[in-house]
Amino acid sequence: ANANGVVLQSEIVGSVKMRVYLTGMPELRLGLNDKVLFESSGRGKNRSVELEDVKFHQCVRLSRFENDRTISFIPPDGEFELMSYRLMTVVKPLIWMEAVVERHTHSRAKSQFKRRSTANNVEIIIPVPSDADSPKFKTSIGTVKYTPEQNSFVWTIKSFPGGKEYLMRAHFNLPSVQCEDREGRPPMKVKFEIPYFTTSGIQ
Repeated sequence: ANANGVVLQSEIVGSVKMRVYLTGMPELRLGLNDKVLFESSGRGKNRSVELEDVKFHQCVRLSRFENDRTISFIPPDGEFELMSYRLMTVVKPLIWMEAVVERHTHSRAKSQFKRRSTANNVEIIIPVPSDADSPKFKTSIGTVKYTPEQNSFVWTIKSFPGGKEYLMRAHFNLPSVQCEDREGRPPMKVKFEIPYFTTSGIQ
């Protein structure tokens, strides 16, 4: 998002993982809800979900998929990734970041998903000037480290419940007295995982 809170880029990178313990060599078929379209399907539909960069495990019968879009496969034993995909879509940010830069700077993170869900392994990357010096941090949760090679602070939160809000304060020296252009600042980035939660509409 930019300084005005407008999302600049939004995409979903997803996968379907399976854990299989079956006797024999049964053929399985995966059914997706009727909203899902594949980029080469040639069909258009209101409120459809169009997947891009779809990659399948080697056990999937690609000829069957190319003919009628059926995901048919004889699974190996154990856990494996059946397919991965990318979805270009604009969604409401599930974790909202707000940074206020003053002589003493602080950033605020707020989850915008329901309380029954929890985001795991949250990583918030906050860009800072390249000449930032002697950083000190104080946060209500998680840990913060300075990564000078990326000119950023990385705020890591292991578990972020829905409906919660947390604050991180950072203090650092700036040898340069020049005022940076606000529009020239890189955007913040947020990485996270929410088990059993889908924003893409795929079921």
